[in-house]
Amino acid sequence: MALSPNFGSIKPSQKQQVLESNFLSFNGGAGAGDSNTFAQQYLPEIYEQEVERYGNRTLSGFLRMVGAEMPMTSDQVIWSEQNRLHVAYNDVANDLTDTLTFTVGGTGDAFVENVISKNQTVVILDPAGAELKALVLSSSQAGAVATIVVAPYTAADTSSLAATGLKIFVYGSEYGKGSSVVNSTGAADANGYKSITPSFTQFSNSPVIIRNKYVVSGSDMAQIGWVEVATEDGSSGYLWYLKAESETRLRFEDYLEMSVVEGEKAAAGSLAAGAGVKGTQGLFAAVKDRGNVNTGFTANTGLAAFDEILKNLDTQGAIEENMLFLNRQTSLDFDDMLAGLSAGANGGTAYGLFENSEEMALNLGFSGFRRGSYDFYKTDWKYLNDASTRGAIQGLTASVEGVLVPAGTSTVYDQVLGTNIRRPFLHVRYRASQADDRRMKTWLTGSAGGAYTSDLDAMEVNFLSERCLCVQGANNFVLFQGV
Repeated sequence: MALSPNFGSIKPSQKQQVLESNFLSFNGGAGAGDSNTFAQQYLPEIYEQEVERYGNRTLSGFLRMVGAEMPMTSDQVIWSEQNRLHVAYNDVANDLTDTLTFTVGGTGDAFVENVISKNQTVVILDPAGAELKALVLSSSQAGAVATIVVAPYTAADTSSLAATGLKIFVYGSEYGKGSSVVNSTGAADANGYKSITPSFTQFSNSPVIIRNKYVVSGSDMAQIGWVEVATEDGSSGYLWYLKAESETRLRFEDYLEMSVVEGEKAAAGSLAAGAGVKGTQGLFAAVKDRGNVNTGFTANTGLAAFDEILKNLDTQGAIEENMLFLNRQTSLDFDDMLAGLSAGANGGTAYGLFENSEEMALNLGFSGFRRGSYDFYKTDWKYLNDASTRGAIQGLTASVEGVLVPAGTSTVYDQVLGTNIRRPFLHVRYRASQADDRRMKTWLTGSAGGAYTSDLDAMEVNFLSERCLCVQGANNFVLFQGV
């Protein structure tokens, strides 16, 4: 009489043969075609090594090419950048006779007051390209509205110019004999002279705490697998948790860079601000806020569009050497543009940043060219091509397709040191002191894998960093965006 159910029993057979009824299944699987049982007496051919079908999957490295890392001890880093030297105002209104008005105030490049003086000479430009040169007869300010009365040198009035959207800038002055412009108070004197006190624009950023953790139980640590794992950082073996721990570390190292590239400050009234977080300003946000954005660069627009970028760089810091980090399509567009250039005045090969060594530049993945008075070094940015990051949205409206980063250093005023210092245009500040270095912390907790900190039968691998990005002289950066 057969027992029902048969708890692991083996049914006898009249003949010596392999049957499902007389072999134990190690995974509970049963049925026709089920190969994962002890009835499968032939071991399948196994490739022990995992196929690396995505190659090197790490994304970090961009900041190592263009920046530096420096410690800081505060919750905030503050730096000051110089304003422009010469006096100019935009969005000036014209009464079409002799009076010009404009609004002053604000931050950044906007002056906080009217500093045009009586007897100064100005150039007045309208959007259509017409211009007049004039002598300032009087200059005043009421609240945020500034008013100047001018006497054009070559016309009876200003009616030849547009009524709105004018730009004016000071190019000199003209005084009569025996006049005085001495003034030590800063206010306009009897002759209408205004002393200009230099000002600076202040920027700041705050670090964010980045954390991650990997947990593996003690039992899983002692389990051997059939597949030999190998990861980008060189970890290998038949313990699957080695792969998981290694990939968690690599993913975290990528996050260290991605968080300061993509970071956003929490705006007042946003849900993030309501949740008590402050965020941090990353590279993309800083360039959109304080730099230059080029939209729709393609092979068709090519050289003409690129020359417009050069003209804009002339109005900024005119940094001679720049690096281009591009996605695949934009890189090909640049190649198509450069294909028509010959050496000499139009362009050519240049590797000045790499001691004029082509081999050094190519080893770092850069190719160089020269246009006008500028040298450019172009390379692909894997972060913009990877399908799991920015590469997933290439070609979409406002998608980031590349960034132009000036090479070298900038001079800024350090609020802590109280002196002018030179810093790379792009650099990371991380929290560190003699008591604790939070650049990249890793520690083990639990009771497995060499950790003996608690009664938890597992190993916890903890990762932590606290950092932010300083984008100094953002007016020299260019962000390439999709149409």
